[in-house]
Amino acid sequence: MDIRVLNYFLLTAREENITRAAERLHLTQPTLSRQLKALELELGVSLFERHHHSVSLTNEGLLFRRRAQDIVDMATRAKDEVQSASEITGEIAIGCSELQSMAELAQIMGAFQRQHPLVRFALHSGNNEDIKTWLEQGIIDLGLLIEPVDATRYESVRLHQKETWGILAHEDSPFANYDAIHPGDLVGTPVITILDTVVQKELARWSGKYAKHMGNWARYNLLYNAAMLAQQNCGVVICLQLNQQFEHLRFIPLEPQLTLNSIVAWRGQQPHSKATKAFIDTLQTSAMQ
Repeated sequence: MDIRVLNYFLLTAREENITRAAERLHLTQPTLSRQLKALELELGVSLFERHHHSVSLTNEGLLFRRRAQDIVDMATRAKDEVQSASEITGEIAIGCSELQSMAELAQIMGAFQRQHPLVRFALHSGNNEDIKTWLEQGIIDLGLLIEPVDATRYESVRLHQKETWGILAHEDSPFANYDAIHPGDLVGTPVITILDTVVQKELARWSGKYAKHMGNWARYNLLYNAAMLAQQNCGVVICLQLNQQFEHLRFIPLEPQLTLNSIVAWRGQQPHSKATKAFIDTLQTSAMQ
């Protein structure tokens, strides 16, 4: 499968018009149409629905667009990596959970980039499961993960910042006047909780005998959307404390306090670019300080 043709496909999908895409690619419209048709024949599916003046992606085309973009991005990164000589250049892709320790990681990234100005970073936001999948697929080089997490397949460093659990409650909620949330306080209250099953078990251990009585009516992987529900006073969000404010919402910590650590992990047995290796060295040095 030709990277050049994948770029043709991606541009046509963005433009939703073969003639306009051909002009941007400096090709004739029939030439581009043949290339796209040949790609569809190779895959054995129709990628586009062709209309009178436009095209749109089929369901198969929507799926293929995600995979094609991943392939093109990885090919671009691979080219940058092998072409770098004595200087440290290229892109380091990092998967990031929503954690306070991102501020600590950001400081390390900033210092590293000032030392190696030709290095770029690409940030991918997701939860633990997303990030582990991206590590396995080679989409990212490193991942910021909250513990507990099965990291037996990875090498890692633990960051210093502790992650504190609590709830986000609307200012009109009775919980807004609480100084802390204790096990049992949330029984009978609609709860919005995290999707990660490993972290759910940690929260269930904290809740003890009250866990089975909790009314979890929604789950989330990134906090912003869950906060939108809480802003409508649709229950409370069990979440980590972040350096982020949401209008009309108040963070109340759990008591007994529940704090977890976070790690930056990478695949130890696979080759890394010069930039990634240098950044891992920087991480390991920082972790020892």
